[in-house]
Amino acid sequence: MFPTALRTVARTSGRQSAAAFHTTASLAADVSVEHGRGEWKTYGDITTYKPGHFQIKTYNKISPHGLARFPKENYEVKEGENAANAHAILLRSHKLQEDEVNLTVRAIARCGAGTNNVPVARMTELGMLLGSRRIVDGINHMYSLGEQGLARERVEKDKAMFGGRELKGKTLAVIGLGHIGAATARDAEALGMNVTGYDPGLSIENALKLPRSIALKDSINSCVGDADYISLNIPYIKGEGGTHGIIGNDVISGFKNGAVLLNFARGELVDSEAMKTHLDNNDGKYISDFPDDLLWDNANSVILPHLGASTAEAEDAAASMAADTIREFLESGTIRNSVNFPATSLPNRPENSIRLAVVTQNKPGMLAHISEAFANNDLNILQQINQSRGDVAYNVVDVDTSGHSVVDFKTVQEKITMLDGVLSSRVIYGVPGTGYAKNVGGDYFV
Repeated sequence: MFPTALRTVARTSGRQSAAAFHTTASLAADVSVEHGRGEWKTYGDITTYKPGHFQIKTYNKISPHGLARFPKENYEVKEGENAANAHAILLRSHKLQEDEVNLTVRAIARCGAGTNNVPVARMTELGMLLGSRRIVDGINHMYSLGEQGLARERVEKDKAMFGGRELKGKTLAVIGLGHIGAATARDAEALGMNVTGYDPGLSIENALKLPRSIALKDSINSCVGDADYISLNIPYIKGEGGTHGIIGNDVISGFKNGAVLLNFARGELVDSEAMKTHLDNNDGKYISDFPDDLLWDNANSVILPHLGASTAEAEDAAASMAADTIREFLESGTIRNSVNFPATSLPNRPENSIRLAVVTQNKPGMLAHISEAFANNDLNILQQINQSRGDVAYNVVDVDTSGHSVVDFKTVQEKITMLDGVLSSRVIYGVPGTGYAKNVGGDYFV
């Protein structure tokens, strides 16, 4: 998931007219209107918006099982530009452009693995297991023998031509220990394999899913050094600090002789030139389900069709997971399965409280400034959590509402939102579609 309240500058497209802008010098709040100050004049195309609902924009054909996770009493789902007031975007392979992300959008989720069709860096800036027998060769050989009428005669004699290796007792290195990586590690242990793993962003939730015998490492190189098999389970992220070519010569040169790299994540994660050099000089294998112009005909590589999610069950599961992730974020501020935000969760809001979720740049003093704003308005913090990841910090605060009016909370939200380094804020109090504010080029957007 990509919470999109992460933009430090305003877009200059016409979509800015999709909502009212209010400068910090605007007059006092009309508390009967939305959650912020001023008159609700336009909110995108008002004819596409149903007040009191979260609006979900979809691209591609999303599984109905996934969309059914959004209860109709609180959500409306619309395709593409029909959702001019979207609070979240759900997509599959659509290549998302920045001008398709309305200012009202809080989060984006992809129904499947990988994020190469979403501009992750910009959105952040703006607020399986296979035993390596030569199965395909064996099938083709038996087909040839069948054509010659020799299959029954040769089936036992020729099997030694296609020998492989037992998995039991071998070592699997799992790079990336999210939902798929953790499942891969568990399955490998069940097959009798030794498992090592690496994930610098390992969440507590996913750590609890790992087999007890797994040996966690502090780097990719230390994880793969003794591995017979290496499984990639990380997202592809472009740009500086991304994962393009992350399995390059420095990592591949550390593979043991005969190591098999399994890449069912994204082709761009692997440096093809470095992999070709390794395969040409070592008894290793590369197996992937992504096209590779350099490795497709290499004797030591197996390039398969990309069929990992090409089942109705997989599409249903992916869409359902994406929908659940979006719901948790919109309804409670909880973050799971995000590629750019820290995993964050608080218990349910106490009675007589509201929740304020604040996205900031990850720099010193931000939490203190936020806490000070509450104190200056005599608001008592009941519970809070602060998490960071890369350049972004995420703060969730539950505040006691006793003795306070809505004006107090609207006032403090504006003060917090307009602090230097704050990218967006959201008041969560049980009314879908409301409570969002952000600093757009010095203007207070609500």
